[in-house]
Amino acid sequence: GQIDGVRTGLLVSGGLAFAFLAGQLIASYQLVGLGYYALSNPANAFFYLLAGLHAVHLIGGLVAWGRTMFKIRRGYSAAQVFMSIELCAMYWHFLLFIWLILFTMMLVM
Repeated sequence: GQIDGVRTGLLVSGGLAFAFLAGQLIASYQLVGLGYYALSNPANAFFYLLAGLHAVHLIGGLVAWGRTMFKIRRGYSAAQVFMSIELCAMYWHFLLFIWLILFTMMLVM
């Protein structure tokens, strides 16, 4: 029943996700500016592929986040948005789990 805390938590997490996505985009532009094109070698292409997949996953999470924020801004109670919050959290935790596995695999191999 603490919708204010939920709103604050969602605003912070959404702001951090948008900031990370913007940082990823800026870093990609900087790499292109330095001459690291995706077509120049397979390692660059793989990096851009991973960065692009990560951006797509982030955007997917931000869609779920946006739907949840929309419900909260419309005045729904905490009980009414509970499932949206749970699904949003589940998506972000799944995304974290997948990327931890991918990073571990890249470190080991």
